[in-house]
Amino acid sequence: MSNKTLFGLIAMVCTLTVQAQIVDPVQWTFGATSAGDTIDLHFTADISNGWHLYGTTLPHGGPQPTTFEFTTLEHAELVGAIVAERAPHSQYDATFDMPLNWFSGAITFHQKAVVRAADYRIAGQVTFMACDDRTCTPPTEVPFQFGQTAAPALMPMPLAPGATAPETTSGLYTPVVDELRAFGSDTTTDTDESLWTIFLFGLVGGLLALFTPCVWPIIPMTVSFFLKRSDNKRQGRRDALLYGISIILIYVGLGLLITLIFGASALNSLSTNAIFNLFLFALLVVFALSFFGMFEITLPASWSTHLDAKATRTSGIVSILLMAFTLAVVSFSCTGPIIGTLLVEVSTKNSFLAPTIGMFGFALALALPFSLFAMFPSWLKSMPRSGGWLNAVKVVLGFLELALSLKFLSVADLAYGWHLLDREVFIVLWIVIFVFLGLYLLGKITLPHDDKLERVSVLRLVLALVSFAFAIYMIPGLWGAPLKAVSAFAPPLSTQDFNIYQNHVEADFDDYEAAVNFAKRHNKPLVVDFSGYGCVNCRKMEAAVWTDAGVADLLHNEFVLVSLYVDDKTPLNEPFTVEENGTTRLIKTIGDKNSYLQRTKFGANAQPFYVVLAPDGKPLNGAFAFDENPQHFVDFLTTALKNNRQ
Repeated sequence: MSNKTLFGLIAMVCTLTVQAQIVDPVQWTFGATSAGDTIDLHFTADISNGWHLYGTTLPHGGPQPTTFEFTTLEHAELVGAIVAERAPHSQYDATFDMPLNWFSGAITFHQKAVVRAADYRIAGQVTFMACDDRTCTPPTEVPFQFGQTAAPALMPMPLAPGATAPETTSGLYTPVVDELRAFGSDTTTDTDESLWTIFLFGLVGGLLALFTPCVWPIIPMTVSFFLKRSDNKRQGRRDALLYGISIILIYVGLGLLITLIFGASALNSLSTNAIFNLFLFALLVVFALSFFGMFEITLPASWSTHLDAKATRTSGIVSILLMAFTLAVVSFSCTGPIIGTLLVEVSTKNSFLAPTIGMFGFALALALPFSLFAMFPSWLKSMPRSGGWLNAVKVVLGFLELALSLKFLSVADLAYGWHLLDREVFIVLWIVIFVFLGLYLLGKITLPHDDKLERVSVLRLVLALVSFAFAIYMIPGLWGAPLKAVSAFAPPLSTQDFNIYQNHVEADFDDYEAAVNFAKRHNKPLVVDFSGYGCVNCRKMEAAVWTDAGVADLLHNEFVLVSLYVDDKTPLNEPFTVEENGTTRLIKTIGDKNSYLQRTKFGANAQPFYVVLAPDGKPLNGAFAFDENPQHFVDFLTTALKNNRQ
């Protein structure tokens, strides 16, 4: 199968159409067994394939843990804490920026209790939250009861005087699911594009690794070895080709191993966790200092010696494979930081294939020269000789590593609220880094292991000009310019102390009823944004899409924008109960109310989720989900605006 066909199949598998729908990935069943006056309460969760249910203990500020609240204990007493039948899977989760634990498949929780009479009653509710690799359900409550009485497990809370459940007759909560489906949806994921981006990122990383002192000098020696040890040129070329394939297998195997160890979404979790981002920041700084020449990161010399001896004693494919392993070990001081940076970057792509695709691109670029020079030995004469330029490549990579490290420090700074690296501070540091990079390329700054620069080559001059131009490009960002080229790295505009930029978008309302009334009075369509404080994709949309000039202009001038957070724990002044799918649910927080609105009116419960309503409450377009292409969001809004005018 060709690479083109392989990536085509990947794109077909990964491209999904997002429809408004209720996601119900966890089904609960309850039971009890007794032994004398002691009973064992069973709470079994059947979790859909690809989803996971969060554990009972999670860090503060994270997603909703699975909690069991016992509201009624009549003639019964709980013994000990609730216990899961097996330990949860633990790892870092990027969506919620912290170490989490969860269950998949099916899991049963047990609670011991002692009963004092035959007519005991135990009642309450289990509150839980479930996620897959793309979306999460809002916190959901399911009632339970055990015992001899038939009283409901969750009693409807009496409404305060004058308090009523949401009125459907007003149109505010009237379902519009059928209308949304009639519009359909053009929203698709960009997973296929992301995989190609990851592959290209890996390819560039491999090409950069080639031009380092650890790899470049090895190419002619290795190719000459294969050609000389063989009885004929054909066999030598075959061995060199197998050597290149072995390099690819080693690095792709590394990508697969990382995926198997950490799971499909674990690498993605590295992208937003505060503590781990501090570690990544320190790691990239160490890589940068190594490239600057302060020290060298190497694997134990005995490893390469042992592998080289093994390769000498063996023959055939095993010998070639061992030689490829030797290359990986010997070149680690140069390739290790590049591979580490590559794996850190693919961690943000939320794809099971990302590490493997990235490592395939890296290995392909690294392996091609060995095979090509073996096929065409005369090319070896035209290879640039090793020299100071190889060290210059390392130093340039060191500057880039240093700039990238600030991205991870920024994530930790935002999470902890230190305000040490607000947007203008970040931009200043990047300006300084790229100015110094330009000065280094011009020979105005020298570092250890650098040769004396007698003259500036055309390539160094061009790269220096690019570096200086990029630094100048970032200067307006100090006053709030969006700087879309660095928006994925820089802190959000909300951290800017001095901002003269006017296209920053903030919601007009955070209350649905107030937004609807305002939209009616001003005869404007309403954009309803269902979001979450723990929703990373929501933040990505706000940073990458809402800051676009076209999107911002439409949201500012043509629409009323309301952002409704489904995980807002602010208590309602007047809680109420609702009947939903045959179950009585207590709506006691703003998040509960917003989530109920999304489920009942729009038939969806995943975020981010956007709908546009006419002043009379009817949808003007299909629903819109996560898509970082601003033009797609502009098309979504303009279509709704056109439909409203018609």
